[in-house]
Amino acid sequence: MDTFVRTGQRAFSITEWSNEDSSLIAGFSTKLSGASEGCFGSLNLGYHVEDKENHVRANRELLAGEISLPLSTWVGAEQTHGDRVVKVMTADKGKGAKSYDTAIKDTDGMYTFESGVLLTLAFADCVPIYFYAPNHHLVGIVHAGWKGTVKQIAATLVREWNSLGVKSEEIQAVIGPSICQSCYIVDDFVRSRIDKIVTNIGEKYYTEKEQGQYLLNLKEVNLSILQQAGLLRENIYTSSLCTSCDSSTFFSHRRDQGNTGRMLGFIGWKE
Repeated sequence: MDTFVRTGQRAFSITEWSNEDSSLIAGFSTKLSGASEGCFGSLNLGYHVEDKENHVRANRELLAGEISLPLSTWVGAEQTHGDRVVKVMTADKGKGAKSYDTAIKDTDGMYTFESGVLLTLAFADCVPIYFYAPNHHLVGIVHAGWKGTVKQIAATLVREWNSLGVKSEEIQAVIGPSICQSCYIVDDFVRSRIDKIVTNIGEKYYTEKEQGQYLLNLKEVNLSILQQAGLLRENIYTSSLCTSCDSSTFFSHRRDQGNTGRMLGFIGWKE
């Protein structure tokens, strides 16, 4: 059974964590049952694509109702494929929730100790990585496309938590729905950049499709990064869901040639 279980028309949930803490909300949205039209049909949750803002806001309200955390508690970011990770406080609630202009700038990772705050990041093939340290009442999420992966944003968040007194072996992580190896072709430039950061998985993270073209397993690379950062293998879970393979459920930037909407990865506690 996958780590992500469908809990409604609009979302999957991380059942292991929600069973452990009933107030914890952690999941990933679908593209279904929304107000958007055309290539954004129908539950586009990203403001930064060329969808109508009122449609995106309406879609977010629909998801908010399904997961029982109002839009006023959401926090969003202006994602730039970097490695900046920020601590989110109660005072940040609402940033990026109803408008992209108010989102936290230049940020691809967030974490919080606070209840009543929902961390949200947008995805359409890139890897969402969720973090949970139950002994410290601490959750986080990062956005790792190939650029963020090369910059090791997952390790950046782990180091930040280490500086707060959280040991790596206390941290649980879930690698969420994202493009699978069979769907993700990269060139020599990308493969060579990743070669420089992985030390313990050899060529397992890619296979050569043809000269200069490789099928890349971005989930496996991030699993390696998490282990190098000190997380225990038994505390890392990986979803088998592929955003590109499942065209009926997910948007995919690769599959849809850039003309598509965005899902949200989200995590936080109800008050």
